[in-house]
Amino acid sequence: FATMYSYGIPVPFADLKLLPRPIRRGDIVIFPYPLDPSVDYIKRVVGLPGETVEVKGKQVVVDGRPIDEPYAYYDPAVMTLIAERGLSLPSFGPYQVPPGKIFVMGDNRLNSSDSRVWGFVDVPTVKGEGQIIYWSHDPAGGLLGGYRWGRLGSLLR
Repeated sequence: FATMYSYGIPVPFADLKLLPRPIRRGDIVIFPYPLDPSVDYIKRVVGLPGETVEVKGKQVVVDGRPIDEPYAYYDPAVMTLIAERGLSLPSFGPYQVPPGKIFVMGDNRLNSSDSRVWGFVDVPTVKGEGQIIYWSHDPAGGLLGGYRWGRLGSLLR
């Protein structure tokens, strides 16, 4: 579930919002998927307009400073496989976030289509902020399995 007025209340027929609140790093935002705007996507904000974002392995660096991301998940089985093969996680950037844009990443960092793949998100397209998990299914569990009942109704952090 989402709060659609997290960043202000749109005024009909005007490009204006009442009680606007800026998007902050760490917010979980909902926006049209850049490669198919008919689909809504949800990702976490990592970089804000004007900031320089870089990813060095597991560490996200913004404006030259590492950021703390306790929510970032790296599948242990995949990390073990990477280590066994003598590989390392790829680096990304540095890229400066343009004005009016944000840089977003999924919390499941090894399995996420995000700004590293399709670029920046236009701030005006952000529809709201994610609040509660209403459905959780791991596709690897198949059609009859993989349901994560314990996550249903959890608040997003």
